[in-house]
Parts: sequence; C-alpha cells; structure tokens
Amino acid sequence: MDAYSILLKVIMALGGLGLFLIGMKNMGEGLELAAGSKLRTLLEKITSNKFVAMLVGVLVTGVIQSSSATDAMVVGFANAGLMNLSQAIGVLFGAKIGTTVTSLLLAIDIKAFVPIFIFLGAVIITFFKKNNYKYYGQIAAGFGMLFLGLSLMSQNLKWMGESEAFLSIADKLSFPLLGLIVGVVFTGIIQSSSASVGILMALATAGVITNLDQAVYVVFGFNVGACSAALLSSLGANRTAKQIAFSNLLISCIGAVIMTVVTIFLPFTSAIDYFLPAETVGVAAQISAAHILFNIAITVILLPCSNLIIKLTNLIMPVKEDEEDEVTVYLDSRILTTPPMAVQQTEKECARLASLARASFDLALEAVLNKNAKAIERLKDNESTVDKLTHGITKYIVKINGLDIIDYDRKVMGAMYNAIQDLERIGDRSENICESAQELIDGHAEFSDVAQEELKNVCDLVSDILDDSFYLFSNQSKDQELIEKVIQTEEMIDELTDRYRLNHIARLSRGECSAESGAVFLELLTNLERVGDHAVTVAFCIPYKRPQQQVVTT
Repeated sequence: MDAYSILLKVIMALGGLGLFLIGMKNMGEGLELAAGSKLRTLLEKITSNKFVAMLVGVLVTGVIQSSSATDAMVVGFANAGLMNLSQAIGVLFGAKIGTTVTSLLLAIDIKAFVPIFIFLGAVIITFFKKNNYKYYGQIAAGFGMLFLGLSLMSQNLKWMGESEAFLSIADKLSFPLLGLIVGVVFTGIIQSSSASVGILMALATAGVITNLDQAVYVVFGFNVGACSAALLSSLGANRTAKQIAFSNLLISCIGAVIMTVVTIFLPFTSAIDYFLPAETVGVAAQISAAHILFNIAITVILLPCSNLIIKLTNLIMPVKEDEEDEVTVYLDSRILTTPPMAVQQTEKECARLASLARASFDLALEAVLNKNAKAIERLKDNESTVDKLTHGITKYIVKINGLDIIDYDRKVMGAMYNAIQDLERIGDRSENICESAQELIDGHAEFSDVAQEELKNVCDLVSDILDDSFYLFSNQSKDQELIEKVIQTEEMIDELTDRYRLNHIARLSRGECSAESGAVFLELLTNLERVGDHAVTVAFCIPYKRPQQQVVTT
C-alpha cells in the first residue's frame, strides 16, 4: 500500500474516532438528561451502606456511560458537602462496574441497524420541539454514531494488521509493565476508560491486536488512567474531595496489581478464551469480557475491605481541621458536568438561603421587641453571608442556564433566580428593622404599651407567613390548605398594618407619642409588610411541583 493510500486510511480512521467520541458523548448526555429526576432520586439513596452506594454508582454510571464523569461528580459532591469518604467509596466501586456497559454494547454486532438509529435520532431531533423528546433522539443518534465510528475505525486500520512493524509493537504489549503504562497514559489523555476500551476493540477488529494476551494489561491500565479525571477535579477542592480522588486511584492501582498477578500466575486469559473462543466471538468481545471481569473482580475483592482503604487514605491524607469553609455548601462547578444534579444542588442552596433569610428576620425581631443590641451585630454577620450566597447562587444559575437542561428544570432555575432576589430583600428589610431597633435602644424613640402590642401582632403574623411560605418554596409544594393560609395571612397583615397606621396617627394627634416615635413605628410597619410581600412571592415562584420529587429542606 502506497503512502497516499495509508494517509487516506489514517484520515478516515481519525474521522471514525471523532464520530465514536462524539457518539459516546451525545449518547451519555442524552441518557443523563432524559433520566433527569431519576438521577436525583438515585443520589438521595446514597447512605453509609456501601453496598447501596455501590448500586447507585452502577446505575448512575450506566446512565451517563462514563466512570470518569461519575468519579469527578462524586468529588464535586464531596466538595459541596453532600458526601463523606465512607459514602463515596461505594459509589466509586459501582462506577467501575457501570462503565463496562459501553464495552458490552460494543461487543454486540449490530452494524446492519446502525443507520436506522442515526436516522431515527435525526428525525426526532429535527421534528420534535420539546427538549424531553429531543433527548431520546440524541440517545439514538449518539448510539448509532458510536457504532458507525467504531466500524469506520476498524475498516481503515486493517492495513496496520498487515504491517509487521505494528504487529511487533502490539506483541510487546503482552509484557505486563509496558501494557499497564500504555493503558494508563492513553486513558489519562482521553479521560475515558470506556472510550479507550472501544478504541482497543476497534484495533482488535482491524487485526492489529491478534490475541487477548496483547490487550489484557492495557485494559488493566485503562482503569488506572481513568482516575485522572477525578484527580484533576479534586485540585482546589476540600480535603474530603481530595481523599475521595486518592481512594479512587488507590482502588484502581491495587486492583490492577492484583489482577496482573492473577493473569501472570493463573490462567485468566485462558479461561476467557475457553468460554469465549476468539474464533467464535472475536478478540474484541474477549477484550470487553476482560474489562467487565476486571471491574467485577476488584469490586468483589476490595469492597469488603473498603474500611481498610478508608483508613489508609486517612493515614496518607489526614483531614485538616483548619481548612476554611466556602460560603456555598451545595454548589460546586464540578457538578455542572451533570446538569440534573446541579439543578438539585441549586434548589438545596436556595432552601439554605431561605433559612438564613429567616434567621436574619428572627434576629431583627429580637432586636426590636427586646431591644437586644447583640442581635443587631449578629444580624450584620448573617446578612454578609446572605449577600455573598445570593451572589454565588446567581452566578451558578447563570452557568446552569448555559447548559442543556430539560424544560421544567429551566423554569425552576428561572423561578429560583427570582426567589433569591426576594430572599435577599427580606434580609435587607430585616436590616432596616434593626435600624429602627437601634433608635429604640438609643432612646430616640419609645412606644406605648398599645403600640408595642400592635407591633408584636404584626411580627407574629409575618413570622407565620415566613414559615409557611418557605415550606412551600423549599419543598416545591402545592398544599392547597397551606396556600390558602398564606393568602389569608397576607390579607391579615395588610389589614392590620393599615389599621395600626391609622391608630398611630390618632395617637400622634392626641399627643400620646412623639413625632420621632411615630416615624419609627410607621417605618417598622412598612418594613414588616414588605417582608410579608416578599415571602408570598417566594412561596408562589415555583409554577408546579415535579411529580414524586421533593427537595430536602435545610
């Protein structure tokens, strides 16, 4: 074959590789977006039970088709305070099993149906307007492109299988250390063990890899190299996130060492060849089987020893007590790679902001009703956090809106964006109330017993409406009874503030209180009424509740 023909073959093979990677990415993203709320539900199932966490890892990775993405996502969750090391380690094991789904699919010969998948996907994406349907089209088209790219690579790499030079290089991969290094480096570059296994399977189909012995150590190295995504993701994260990334590397390294020893001294490849003869299923299918067995084996061997891995991790990377906490608890840029999870975390952070806004109001009441000067200082600190958190959530929502998310989630993010503005204003109104409290504390104003009682009545109603409104908001609830109560409470606040304004003007006209006291009292009524208005806006910002899905309140 002349140089020009080889160049064309290489170009076609690179095009096939591009199709393969784009297909894998589109299929994974489509599955992830179509799963949407189901991914949220899976996340909530994560407990300290490592076997349950492992199942969650299997299912999530099976959906998004990438253990590297799951590992990076887990690091993000840890950095956001969602997971600790003992919870995450089970997910890491599950991710290793879940990532084998891709290689299993690739081992199935469905070349004849590939164009149909691409056609159906293109039709759905082109003619269906709703994002929810388009995601199914994205899955079908991605699935088709995945196999088309693999087929294109295999067809245009066959010349390498006829070259003695390339066959000699492939034969050297049967040396354990060299095979492991090649696997680690290659997957470290492309950041996906699933994609690496797919490319290796394409080389086997093309005849470059002629037997499983040439590929098995490379497969083991793939699983170590896949840890690079989590390690890179942990840079700049908190200590727990770094521990999780290190544990993931530790698991893969120990697993690679164990399985390398087993392969050298026991008939691991011979057993695969016995049950799946290369003459019948092909070397590519054997590579898929080796990948699957490797990940299942290290999970079976190491999951029961996960406590020892945790202890070893804590010994090498102990937690530092003096690490500074971030203002945001649930938000992490790493989670943006999984938009449905990012939406859920934003909802939780908004619920946390609501609780902080409520704390500001409580401190304001303590200051004005009990003339507590310390409460004013505490409110200033709390309001600093509220302002920073509002800014952080706003930036995060802007990032989410730049992602491909389902229509409902986009509506929720718009509602959250509006809600946090009202939550911040509740904090601002609380500061205004504290300014009035300072007037009372300094003796520049004084209320009569009647005025004090009227003020307390309004404060109690506003406290009630905050509780009910924030419950509706944080749980995205449409409890009709509670909704009616909120509406009635708002009407009562408006009615009482109007009546108490008139009462106070009457007291002023009778000379029962000073002009300064009157101004402070009326300013308090205005701020309390505005807090109630903002609370109602927050309560009704979500248009409807997601079916069978609730957000955990903070």
